[in-house]
Formats: sequence, C-alpha cells, structure tokens
Amino acid sequence: MGDLLTIVCAVVAVGVFKTTEAAGTSRLALMLGLATGATALLALPLSRAWDPRVLGQGPEEFRRVGRAALTGMVALALVALATDIQGLRGWVFAALPAFAGIAIPVRYLLRRVLHRRRRLGSCLLPVLAAGSPEAVRDLIERTRKDSHLGWRVEAVCTPHGAGYGRRVPGEIAGVPVVGDLDDLVDRVRLGGYRMVAVAGSTDWTPARLQRLAWELEGSTAELVVAPSLVEIAGPRLHVAPVFGLTMLWVSAPTFSGAGWLVKAVVDRLSALLLAVLLSPAFLVIALAIKTTSRGPVLYRQSRVGRDGRMFTMLKFRSMVPDAHHRKAELAGANQAAGPLFKMRSDPRVTRVGAVLRRYSMDELPQIFNVLAGSMSLVGPRPPLPEEVARYGPDARRRLLVKPGLTGLWQVSGRSDLSWEESVRLDLRYVESWSLFMDLVILWKTASAVVGGRGAY
Repeated sequence: MGDLLTIVCAVVAVGVFKTTEAAGTSRLALMLGLATGATALLALPLSRAWDPRVLGQGPEEFRRVGRAALTGMVALALVALATDIQGLRGWVFAALPAFAGIAIPVRYLLRRVLHRRRRLGSCLLPVLAAGSPEAVRDLIERTRKDSHLGWRVEAVCTPHGAGYGRRVPGEIAGVPVVGDLDDLVDRVRLGGYRMVAVAGSTDWTPARLQRLAWELEGSTAELVVAPSLVEIAGPRLHVAPVFGLTMLWVSAPTFSGAGWLVKAVVDRLSALLLAVLLSPAFLVIALAIKTTSRGPVLYRQSRVGRDGRMFTMLKFRSMVPDAHHRKAELAGANQAAGPLFKMRSDPRVTRVGAVLRRYSMDELPQIFNVLAGSMSLVGPRPPLPEEVARYGPDARRRLLVKPGLTGLWQVSGRSDLSWEESVRLDLRYVESWSLFMDLVILWKTASAVVGGRGAY
C-alpha cells in the first residue's frame, strides 16, 4: 500500500508540472502518467522488492527499490526510443526517480515503526529452533538482542530431546525443549511455527536435512539453515551447483582494488569537509577543556593500525592529565572482559569529558588521523599495543584493514559490548566489507551518537 501511494504521489506531482508547463496536454499527460505508474508497479515485484524476507531486514530492501526504479526507467526509455512519443522522456527522468526518492524514505519510516513494535514484543514470527543446546542458546540470545529482525524462538528440539535422562534441562535460555530432532516435523505441524531454524549440530547430516526440507513442504514453516561460516556474508558468498551438489563458494577477502581506492578517496575528502564544517565546534570544545581542567586540549596515544603499524591517535582530552598512570590503581574495578579496560563511573573522567564521551565528541580529532591516512572513517576499533599483544589469531585479523572513526562496534553497543562481541563485529566487517556497508554504518552512527547509547 505504501508503494502504491508513493507511485501515485510521484505521478501526480510530475503530471501537475507537465500540464502547467504546456497547456492542452492534460490527456497525454494522464495516459503517460498511468503508463509510468503501471511500469513502476510492475517493476517492484520483478525486482523482488516485496519479498517478505527483505522487508524491514536491511539495505537489500532499499537496493531492490532502487533497482525497480532503474528497471522502469530503462523500460520506458526503450519505449520512448522505439515510438518517439512526445513527452515520455520527461516522465522517465522525473517520475521514476521521484518515486525512488520518496519510496525509500517512506519504507525507512515504516521500518522504524515496525522495529519499535518488535522491540515491544509484537509482529514477531514464531520460530522453532533445532540443534545442539549450545548452538540453540546462541541463536536464542541473538534473536533477543536483535529483535528488530522479527524472530522469536518459542520452542526447541535438541538431538536427545527433553526426555534424555536428567542431564538435559527441560528448557534452554527460558525456551522449552519440546522434543528431539525426530519430533521436529510433528511439532511444527502442531505448533504452527513460521520458521524452522536449524542451528549447528553433528546430528544434522546432509540426508537428514534434505529429508527435513521435503517433510516441511506444505506446512506453514520456512526452513532456515545456519551455515558454519556465520560471520562471512555479502559479496564473498556464492551458491553454485558443482557435480550435481549445491556448493557454497567462499572467495578470499580482498583488501585492495577499485573499491578500496574509492574508500580511501572518500575518506580523505569527507575528512577534509568535516574538518572545515566542524572547526567552530573544535574551538568551543577546546575552550571548555582548557578552562575547566589542567593539561593539554588534545590527548595523544599510540595505537596499532593496519598491518601492525603504529600511529599516534588524537582525541580531545576527557580525563585528568595523569589518567594513564592511575590505570593500575583501578585494575580491580575493570568492568570489561579480555584485554579491554572500561569503567562505567571512571573517577579519572572530567566533567566536560563525561559529556564529550557520552556523545563521542572526544573522538572528533581522529578526523585528522583519517586525513593523514592512518585511519578510515569506518573500520575496526583502533586497539592499544597492550591489547594487540594479547590478541589471538582471530582477533589479529582486525589489523588487515585500517581502524575506523566508527564501525560496527560503534552502532551495536559501544562500551556495552563484551570483548567477544567486539571481536565478532570487527571480524564481520573485515570479512564482509563493502562500500554499501560503510554507508549503512555511517548512517547508523548518527543515531547511536545522538542517543548516547553504550558510551561511558
């Protein structure tokens, strides 16, 4: 319904302009408007923009709306070339771009409403999860944390079921275990679940999964299988038949090429523009720091960059001058896991510093690190040398790209994240980077910073 109203608005707006631009063309404008609207309406399902699996789920939804508008433009442009209909070109380059320009913000607003309702517990799909207790628990926790995706695990089937002696509890993370894997199909048909989520387990053989897919045909449930490579997605994954088998191809990550060159250019130009636009804010913050506490305005700290190269990261000073020396005294009050050090009420933070940290304004001087090329606008969190010294092989992969002024860690909880979650998010970025991912992260950063979520 939203897309239909958007199409009508775009067509009417262009139609009004066309009829006032040239008197006596109202009938032609009406016909061309109807043709344009019909083309857009047809292009949406052809581009799978109404696929329930992408509605409200991520950037793919917006890409498909843009693809629909582009498909409609190409189709109408070909008709204009073939028929030489007067005025059709104006509709091609006005109505369909206007439709995309309106439809994407409208869908975004509808998505916000949907996500809010899902956080309150409504509009959620009932899910039956099946797999090992450990994998199922992880899935349940992820669905609760990311409730905006619309899943609610309501029941669980494990390899041995609820009746397996006394060693398996009757519930996992508060979700009841309703049977074993052999009971799965019967439970789906009795419970009316919309999704069957297959989590990791050695009991899931290819033959068993294939039989499950056959048995679920005709039921209300869709089958979703979690791959082993859970943090690899996007352009690196390709599905292709090989020797009669469906194979998941995983291409090696690349850290050079045209995309990375574009990223570097955009980083420098954006950082230069931000430095100019934010110069008044820099002055105000510098004065506030200087007049309320002793010490320099800027805090310089050695951090580890791409390929382990050291660089000096700049921040507005938010702590007392001897904060680094007092860190050892507070080691017992550390609230972070792993090599990180975090305190929710750190006594070393100044009054001005607390405000700067809450809204991440202390990070703004890192714009000059981006200009210098040691950092990027988007990337993993820049680590300290002592943190890197404790890295395992997985965490060390963070150093394959430049650290970022913001990143997945910034829009997913910031200081509220555990060490494991922080590493997982950074690795997801490294493994699946794309220019579009950067744009989405930058868009979400503004909301995370304004809300002050997870910052201390």
